[in-house]
Amino acid sequence: MADHSVEITEGCRLPVLRKNQENENEWPLAEILSVKDISGKKLYYVHYIDFNKRLDEWVTPDRLDIKKLQFPKKEAKTPMKNGLPGSHPSSPERDVKKSLDLHVQSASATSRGKTLPTPKRKVESVSLATQVTAATPVPSLPGSAEASQPSVYPAMRDSSFSIKSRDEHEPLISLTTNGTSSIQRHLIPPQPGRKRKSCGGTDEDSQDSSDGIPSAPRMTGSLVSDRSHDDIVTRMKNIDCIELGRHRLKPWYFSPYPQELTSLPILYLCEFCLKYLKSLKCLQRHLTKCNLRHPPGNEIYRKGTISFFEIDGRKNKAYSQNLCLLAKCFLDHKTLYYDTDPFLFYVMTEYDSKGFHIVGYFSKEKESTEDYNVACILTLPPYQRRGYGKLLIEFSYELSKVEGKTGTPEKPLSDLGLLSYRSYWSQTILEILMDLKSENGERPQITINEISEITSVKKEDVISTLQYLNLINYYKGQYILTLSEDIVEGHERAMQKRHLRIDPKCLHFTPKDWSKRGKW
Repeated sequence: MADHSVEITEGCRLPVLRKNQENENEWPLAEILSVKDISGKKLYYVHYIDFNKRLDEWVTPDRLDIKKLQFPKKEAKTPMKNGLPGSHPSSPERDVKKSLDLHVQSASATSRGKTLPTPKRKVESVSLATQVTAATPVPSLPGSAEASQPSVYPAMRDSSFSIKSRDEHEPLISLTTNGTSSIQRHLIPPQPGRKRKSCGGTDEDSQDSSDGIPSAPRMTGSLVSDRSHDDIVTRMKNIDCIELGRHRLKPWYFSPYPQELTSLPILYLCEFCLKYLKSLKCLQRHLTKCNLRHPPGNEIYRKGTISFFEIDGRKNKAYSQNLCLLAKCFLDHKTLYYDTDPFLFYVMTEYDSKGFHIVGYFSKEKESTEDYNVACILTLPPYQRRGYGKLLIEFSYELSKVEGKTGTPEKPLSDLGLLSYRSYWSQTILEILMDLKSENGERPQITINEISEITSVKKEDVISTLQYLNLINYYKGQYILTLSEDIVEGHERAMQKRHLRIDPKCLHFTPKDWSKRGKW
């Protein structure tokens, strides 16, 4: 539908034909990010507005609806400068000159003894500009001044819990099992459906601090949250295909592999050391010299064919950097840095006669002031939707249990990460609540802090999960947690499907005190 008499440039928006999940044609609005000419034929790289960037692709002109073309908006003729109307729009040359003048002025100001803001330490990095939104703090529980709801308590069908604050830091949960009539079951709110997180949205139920103020994302390390805006280079996928062992992967996002490798139809990776090579012949030559058949580092867990290896980012720097490059192909909300020293990497593998094949991994800081037990987490696409994501999350909390700490993943979470964590938290907490039994005919009681200690899930994540499941009601000065039949049955169905679990007896892990080790 493209009209070649009209020039389509970068920044234009127009409907583009694509297939949806039901394999039906649809025409979502898309933005043109780049145009290239191959043998006289034009191709357009498009980003579908309000869709995840992993769906971005090169399209041919016949898929464009030129009739609804929207040209980029032009800048105002007299833009504001320092709060005042300017006579000319700023140009890159003028901006460069202005920045140079500022550097000269700051240098002279320093020589005169004036105090200037200390510049941040420059980190050798590849700048990957991706849009990040601040984590949304979870609202606190309703205050005691809230009106009571006496109609809620008689409506309980299966079991209910009450939360009563003994003090500000230790809410009390008590469980009640009663024989009220099942006809009132419809009064209990069912479990809400999961919402699709649109690209650029906020991470619901994500919070970093108990006071509701999200702390700033960490800006050092191997893969870090990036608060800068997108630029054209990093908004576009630069690798067409990756061959990793017996799998061929289609990257979702940009990853800063060397420029000369981005024009190759296939990028070859050694599946054991993750070294990248430009051709199959180079890979075959490398495999004759590569002695690795498992990730470098210590194997700290093995059950059946599943193993976990602990890798020190300082001792195995090349492997850690290659792992980060691979992970960046599938993580959009992080920026890659080459400083892997402050990190530990836990790689999950599946064993067969040829060796230990990477399934996924998570990284964590050796020392975290924010109680993060996961910095980045990824299950490779060939292994997704098979329970490995929850297994990685469960393993991260098992490590926290051995360390005697509570932990939380670093925010913001990706859309898939948020869904996985919500599901894990829900199943873990419901498992504990449903196993509680009454003693002497009284309600069994458990506090939020006790749930947190048992599971090593941070207290704020426990509260946010209870709110997400819509379990909390208020009755006679205390909080009631009500489990409906829908939630109980849904939980039982989910647990029947969850075949992969971590066995703590198979974990051989001794935590290290990194604070006493100087520079790790």
